[in-house]
Amino acid sequence: MAWLAVGAWAWVAGAAAEESGLSEARFEELRAALVPSPDEPWQQIPWKVGLLEAQREAAQARQPIFIWAMDGHPLGCT
Repeated sequence: MAWLAVGAWAWVAGAAAEESGLSEARFEELRAALVPSPDEPWQQIPWKVGLLEAQREAAQARQPIFIWAMDGHPLGCT
């Protein structure tokens, strides 16, 4: 039964995309423009999600830690 619901949703979503005028080719064009390239400088940094892991590595390498923290809505809509 779940596959029927998923199939129906996919059909509705596909129909909505066609009605909005967003073709598959246009979607791929927009996606290519928005997805950052892997050779961007910030992509080369070995970012850590866990603070303890970052602290351990920083202590071993005797380097500081840069912490990016925020509070509130991810889009700044607070």
